[in-house]
Amino acid sequence: MVVKYDKCAFSEFNIFPGHGMKMVRRDGTPLMVITRKCKSLMNQRKKPAKLVWTQRWRIMNKKGLNEGVAKKRTRRVVKVQRAIVGTSAEDIKKLRTQKPEIRSAQREAAMREVKERAKEKKAAKQKAKASQPKQSKQMKQPKGGNKNARGGKRL
Repeated sequence: MVVKYDKCAFSEFNIFPGHGMKMVRRDGTPLMVITRKCKSLMNQRKKPAKLVWTQRWRIMNKKGLNEGVAKKRTRRVVKVQRAIVGTSAEDIKKLRTQKPEIRSAQREAAMREVKERAKEKKAAKQKAKASQPKQSKQMKQPKGGNKNARGGKRL
């Protein structure tokens, strides 16, 4: 047999047939309350969430909700290696799996190559500088220029 019950407008407890009181607000909404205590507190405009014994407080503070259920497991983030412009994902994986000795040897070889290029460049600059004929130094005029031309005193 199915028993129809209402919920208390204040405490949210179940009100079974033959129990509780029905109040009607000025705007015409009917409210069912389970006890005089609930009716009194509602008329005083108390907030059910602040009273520990109400269902609203229990819901707000997460009390008594399915205690037997285990925590929800979070999904593990799977890291995916993506290709970078100029290199593919396979090349990156190969570099990561290489032994550190091989990687350090490759790094040193690359550094040597860069240094050799820099030396060659420097030598080429010096060679170009040496091959140019030296220009005779010209006499520089002072920044002030000729004072007589600016209307200074003539001697």
